[in-house]
Amino acid sequence: MSLRAQGRWAAIILSFIIALSLAIMPLPHAMENWRPEWTTLVLIYWCMALPQRVGVGVGWLAGLTLDVLRSGLLGQQALALAIVAYLTLQFHRRLRVFPLWQQCLSVFTLIAMQEVIQLWTTGLSSETGPLSGYLLPPLSSLFIWPVIFTVLRLIRRRQHIR
Repeated sequence: MSLRAQGRWAAIILSFIIALSLAIMPLPHAMENWRPEWTTLVLIYWCMALPQRVGVGVGWLAGLTLDVLRSGLLGQQALALAIVAYLTLQFHRRLRVFPLWQQCLSVFTLIAMQEVIQLWTTGLSSETGPLSGYLLPPLSSLFIWPVIFTVLRLIRRRQHIR
């Protein structure tokens, strides 16, 4: 693998490491339910931008890592992120041409679906939690998507990642 190709992968991996770090960073109790789904946002971006390189496998690994970091039900995030990656890959051509406000709505829908999957798997394991913990992350992710999209697109263009 050439040095240039390694640099391209390094940018993608580094973006996931930063997203995973933000996902486990402690927040005040009042803000905990408002935490955006950082890892999912980064996954959606890279699946849209580089569908041939980032896909379901990367989503599964990122989700599994998130499960371990959060000490949650093993495979819960992995399943949800793999499904989000699959759906993003199926619609990536449409999502790429949408204006930013429509992308925000699409991202909201994908993350809401991820939260439904998490709620379902949590219910299967007989655990219960506050419903606001599942309703607020899609909303906060909706508002942070333009920033994530712009920053990652800038990185991708500067690093010539294709």
